[in-house]
Amino acid sequence: MAKSSAYQPRTYRHWTKGSDLVSYSITVKETDLYIRTVTNLKSKAERLILKYREPLEKYISSHPEFSTSLEPVTAAKDAPRIVKVMAAAAAKVGVGPMASVAGAIAEFVGKELLEYSPEIIIENGGDIYIKSLKKRTVGIYAGDSPLTGKIGIEIDGKDNPIGVCTSSGKVGHSLSFGKADAVTILAKSATLADAAATATGNIVQTSDDITRAIESAQKIDGLLGVLIIVGDKMGIWGQIKICSL
Repeated sequence: MAKSSAYQPRTYRHWTKGSDLVSYSITVKETDLYIRTVTNLKSKAERLILKYREPLEKYISSHPEFSTSLEPVTAAKDAPRIVKVMAAAAAKVGVGPMASVAGAIAEFVGKELLEYSPEIIIENGGDIYIKSLKKRTVGIYAGDSPLTGKIGIEIDGKDNPIGVCTSSGKVGHSLSFGKADAVTILAKSATLADAAATATGNIVQTSDDITRAIESAQKIDGLLGVLIIVGDKMGIWGQIKICSL
């Protein structure tokens, strides 16, 4: 849930290249989605946000620990599906379930919108769910790092849908116990990628921790790649294809 990018004037949202798609934004309470699809699906997307937010909010009202815990929480048997998926992702990496909420909303809304658009890019506070038929580039915002705006991750049209989620210990108001400028995780599940970005980011206090954090991320089943930036230092593992912006 800790974000790398939401608190500059959101110019970073245009770093995910997709000028061939229709772009629009939707805000529902804390959820602030920037969406790109083949046609304008704003009304459908807004209904889907409510479809997943409302049961999540209702569950939290009766299970407040789901919202406040910094450690994994077991979901009730009758919990909504999004709650169970968030809880499972958090348990897998050892963080509280709300660490995955932004990625989960992007993923759940995105999967349903695929019924109406063969290509989709959904960004939610720095976390991205993407399904593309061609190569796309996701730019990396890493706060004051000299690498901000200089590099991006190339997403191959054959490797998606995919989640590209980022945590930062220096940018944004979401909770992180680390000090990395950016920790970006690739996974088939944006929910898992979001939780894993927080867990991995929590390890990084200085650039000396990059290797240890990557080794920790490598042990998480389901991750495809990791990018860690601390100042002018960078570490990469897995299916991360770096390109210049």
